[in-house]
Formats: sequence, structure tokens, C-alpha cells
Amino acid sequence: MEVPRHITIIMDGNGRWAKKQGKMRLFGHNAGTESVRACCEYAVEHGIRYLSLFAFSEENWDRPQDEVQGLMELMLKSVLGERETFRKNNIRFRVIGDRSRLSEKLLANIDMVQDETASHTGLTLIIMLSYSGKWDIVQAARRYASDCLAAGKQLPLDETGFSGYLATAGIPDPDLMIRTSGEQRISNYMLWQCAYTEFYYTPVLWPDFRKTDLEQAIQSYNLRERRYGKVE
Repeated sequence: MEVPRHITIIMDGNGRWAKKQGKMRLFGHNAGTESVRACCEYAVEHGIRYLSLFAFSEENWDRPQDEVQGLMELMLKSVLGERETFRKNNIRFRVIGDRSRLSEKLLANIDMVQDETASHTGLTLIIMLSYSGKWDIVQAARRYASDCLAAGKQLPLDETGFSGYLATAGIPDPDLMIRTSGEQRISNYMLWQCAYTEFYYTPVLWPDFRKTDLEQAIQSYNLRERRYGKVE
């Protein structure tokens, strides 16, 4: 079975899963960390080069403050708790998103782990945190405009060049995007990068998502013919 080079996942359904258990939403977010671990293990075992996970969107800042705070604390705990796993499995760790709203403590620990794993050559695990597709395009346009101002002229720009201004510069566009919980939309996620991505939707809630579910998504991907607008 051929595995995609880059798989990205919209991890959805933590709140609904917790509600089914009669628990608070944060209980579901905590349970979802086991699904992250399972997907990372599968990616390492099968040679997937990039795994990106949509952990927290720009829009999620509007959620109740206690949930937001709990998610940030969970992120900090996860970043620190997986350092040894990253080392043992040669995983490169990256976080992409709007850093301006993240705490200094979280940013310091993110940067520490990114620096520790920068030379790792196995799986690149990318956490999309405080990220949105529209934000990414706008910040890319601003960076391009800034370069034009510095140069004193309009610089040449094509699609490849613009991709270099995105927060995901240097990372190949996703081959396969998975969304859990049955929702069938991309929710302002990687709007530029997913132009030719294959989408796979599953009713499985994220805390229940395991290696077998990921393998089913990859099997579905393998049945598709990617023509990129061309005719055979």
C-alpha cells in the first residue's frame, strides 16, 4: 500500500465524545491525545514523511475561557511530555500558527522542543496552533508587500513564490486531508495548500480514532486517481 507523503487531520469530535461520556469538553480533549499518539506511531511505522494536525484554530479563541485555558495547558503538557518520544523516534516537531496570542511560557517550550528536534530526519509532526487558512494568506500577502517596500518596487510573484510566504513554506502540500466526526467541511484550514488535496471524512469521533481508522483513510486514498485537472 502506498502511503501519502503528507497527511493532515482536522481532529474533530472531542466535545461530542465527552458529552456522550457525561463529562466536560476538556475530558474529550485529553482523551484525544491518545489518538494523536496512535497516528504518530502509525506514521513512523509506515514511513509517512509529514503529519500535520489542526489542533486549535483562530476561531477557537472565541470559545469559553476555561476551555481555551485548558487546551493551552494540555498543549504545554503534551509538548513537554513527548520530548523523549520525539528523540527515540527521530521525529521533527514543528508548530505553525499566529504566535501573537500564545503565552510566553508556551512559546518558550515550543521553541525549545523545535530546536531539540530540528536535526531529526524521520517524521515531521506539525501542530497547527492558533491557525487559520485566511490568516495564513493575509500574513503571506503582508510579508510580500513588506519585501516590495524594502526593494522599492513590485517584485515578481507567481504561485510557487507566494507559497514561499505562507507559514507552511518548505512543507509539501497535503496529499490527504482527514476530518473526523462526520463533518464535511475544511473550516478555514489550509485554504491555499489543499487546492489538490484528497479529502476523506469519517464519522469516527477523534478520541476513538486509531491506527485502523487511519489505514482505512489511506486505503481510500489509494483507490483514487489524482489527475490535477489533466485528462488521461
